[in-house]
Amino acid sequence: MTRTTTTVVFRLEIAAASAAFGAVVAAVGDAGGDVVALNVVRTGGDTTVRDVTVQLSPDSQPLLADRLRSMPGVRLIDESDSIFLAHLGGKIQVVPTTPVRNREELSRVYTPGVARVSLAIRDDPSKAFTLTAKRNTVAVVTDGSAVLGLGNIGPEAAMPVMEGKAMLFKQFADLNAFPICLRTQDPDEIVRIVKAISPGFGGINLEDIGSPRCFEIERRLQEELDIPVFHDDQHGTAVVILAGLINALRLVGKSTGSLRVVVCGIGAAGAACAEMLLAAGVRDLIAVDREGALVPGVDYGNPTLNRIAAVTNPRRLAGPLSEAIRGADVFIGVSGPGVLQANDLRRMAPDAIVFAMANPEPEIDPDVAAPLVRVLATGRSDYPNQINNVLCFPGIFRGALDCRASVINSEMKLAAARAIAGIVTEEELHERYIVPSIFNEQVVTQVRAAVIRAAVRTGVAAIVTEPGE
Repeated sequence: MTRTTTTVVFRLEIAAASAAFGAVVAAVGDAGGDVVALNVVRTGGDTTVRDVTVQLSPDSQPLLADRLRSMPGVRLIDESDSIFLAHLGGKIQVVPTTPVRNREELSRVYTPGVARVSLAIRDDPSKAFTLTAKRNTVAVVTDGSAVLGLGNIGPEAAMPVMEGKAMLFKQFADLNAFPICLRTQDPDEIVRIVKAISPGFGGINLEDIGSPRCFEIERRLQEELDIPVFHDDQHGTAVVILAGLINALRLVGKSTGSLRVVVCGIGAAGAACAEMLLAAGVRDLIAVDREGALVPGVDYGNPTLNRIAAVTNPRRLAGPLSEAIRGADVFIGVSGPGVLQANDLRRMAPDAIVFAMANPEPEIDPDVAAPLVRVLATGRSDYPNQINNVLCFPGIFRGALDCRASVINSEMKLAAARAIAGIVTEEELHERYIVPSIFNEQVVTQVRAAVIRAAVRTGVAAIVTEPGE
């Protein structure tokens, strides 16, 4: 399986009278890396200082560094990891929209002029949407309990991920987003804190909050706030999976109503995927968790599993994944590595569609799965058909905030999925290209328009506007 790589610059002082440089190159190769650039920093009579840029796996970096330190004729002066360099000082900043260059400008944006604006908002709180940054600002809220497959790493360690999410909001949808990393994992306290800070935000993006607490937190905030609340790990994943499935079905000539679908892993993402696929017209869906296939009427001692069991598995099939997948048209995995085997894929229906979404290691090695299925998608960027939430959340929030929607409802999410799918033209559609690139400029525009139309149609928009406005 292709491994994640990073780029590291090793600054080395190399003795001129030795064959040490050849040994350096050999050491890089032994570590599974490649020398991608060489620069001479300075040279002297006895030594040369060079920057050696190496591409290798993050796990190999400390091993190579130790090897370089121990080599005769070589002194490791410094090492600079490009990923860490990109994070120095953080990845976001606040930039004013109005310059302050003299007293007149100061009095206009701050005291005494700002008092008139504050009083106007006091008299009509809805003016906060037009007279402050609220209408263009999203809180990215986490408790650090379920971060990117890393697990419960805490609020400080979650900060780089939340900053990255804020960057994506800004780059793709020109939305200001702020990371709010909370030192609590108590649902009551999280709800209380988010409600308390909500006046400054037009929407709330919940992120990397562990299951099952995430369901309660999102539900309560949706009920108690009048701005959109969206748990991206649930609904963003479900929206983009549905978009990919719509296009995969175009390729194989099947309809949602005729499918047999297996969803494996009924946590936050899996539960949302199951519910969205049912909303999109799938009738025969089996949810599989550690308990095996979930059967209606069985009490699993877990409200999420009970809820999903009650609306799935109409044939009441019991047993492990290997039985549930027999004859299935679609497998969607949001579980963990190694749960799916090659023989499982051979039991699926012809023209099988497999979304192996576990990160960083999918449910099955993509190189093993690809020859056995018609369409394969993963969450990884180093394989075709990456199912990436960036296709979804910037456009959904852009549309929701532009029409001042009070919620992001099921119809808005379905509209977003169909909009993403529709960007891939008939000429472009291929087994290795079922979702558009995240850098396709149409994505946010089309998702925004579809979300606004759905919000207006379902009566949750405060501003009835044309999507192009």
